Parts: sequence; C-alpha cells; structure tokens
Amino acid sequence: MSVDRSKVDLEGRRLEVKLSRPACKVVLKVIGESGNVLANVIQPFDGSPPGTALMVNWTPSSAEAVSRIEVWGHDTSGYYVGVAITPWNVKIPHEEVNFETNSDAIRQSEVPKLEASLQKVKEALSKHKELGNISLFIAGHTDSVGSAEHNLGLSRRRARAIAAWFRGQGLKISIAYEGLGEASLLVKTADEVDEPRNRRVDYILAIEPPRLPAGAGGFGWKGL
Repeated sequence: MSVDRSKVDLEGRRLEVKLSRPACKVVLKVIGESGNVLANVIQPFDGSPPGTALMVNWTPSSAEAVSRIEVWGHDTSGYYVGVAITPWNVKIPHEEVNFETNSDAIRQSEVPKLEASLQKVKEALSKHKELGNISLFIAGHTDSVGSAEHNLGLSRRRARAIAAWFRGQGLKISIAYEGLGEASLLVKTADEVDEPRNRRVDYILAIEPPRLPAGAGGFGWKGL
C-alpha cells in the first residue's frame, strides 16, 4: 500500500491510497494535536483493481489541527497493511525581511527580524517536541512584476539565504527551502502588479514536507 503524501489534503479532508492487490476497503483514523480522534472512516472499494487511485474523505468532529493519520488498506483476500503519516505543520508568524531589488543579500538592518523569528521557531519546537523529528521549511514568494522565470529564481535564492541564516545561527534541525515565484500569490493580481503582500517568505515547521501548490510539478523542497 502507498499513500501519496503530496495528495494528503488537510483543507479538503481527503487523501489518496493505492493498493498492490484488489482493494476491499480502506480504514482511516484521523487524530488531532490533543490526541483526540477526529474521524474514523471505513470506505469500501469492492474489488478495485491493483494500482487504482482510491480517494478517501473524512469529516472531522472538530476544527482541531490534525497531527496524525493512520491508514489501513484491506484487500479482497482478507489481508491488510497499515501506515501512519504525520501531516502536522505550523506556520511561524514573523515580520518579513526586506531585500533590495533583485538581491538575495540579507542586510544587517533586517537581522533583528530574523532573530525574533528564530526565537519563535525555538519556542514552537520546544512546545511540540513530543511529535518527533520536526523540520523547518522555507518557502519564498514574489509578486507578479517581472518574468515568471526571473521571479522563480529570485524567490528561490532569497528562501535559501534565509534558510542559510537560520543554519548559521546554530539551528540543528533539518532545513529545506524552495522558491515558488509568483505561482502562489497571496493576493490575486494581474501580471506586472506591484503588490507588497505577495513578496513574502513562509516559515513552516512540519514532520513531513508540506504540500506544494497544485500544478507545481516543477517544484520540490531542497535540503540545505
């Protein structure tokens, strides 16, 4: 059995499972941060052929954040296999670092912002240390001014610069980065629109790599 992590959709409350044998059913347990069970699902598939993408949906009992999903795939011969995934993640609120135009150099005047962000990262790590191996993911974004290719490269370099700064301050957890350019605008605009809110960097703590935007087939987290 395999679960495509990139298709674990917490907002849509669904995930995709594939079995290597004819599928009888998929059993799902969704667990919140508190340890409470948010959903129990038994979804029949009536002998779907091996390799079929089986979509399983759930309706949670509350809005509590999901920390763990347990999945069991049962085949038509009565055999089953289980896997647990940990889609938990938290975005660290922070003040954005301002870069000079077309630059990825972190100016000294911006360092206090990063120092404050680092402290928040450490506090979150301490609070959630029982979850296991938490990593930091840095995602850079731009507005729509300039070519998509240029913005992609610029956002990637800036994300890497911030990731490297965190590493340089002794943050020992795994750190990965990616630039999304103008592919995930916070404020939807036409092309060539100067929108400061779209020029941003996300700091995400997670157990498993966060899902990248739909259609972003060329993107992938890069280890520092």
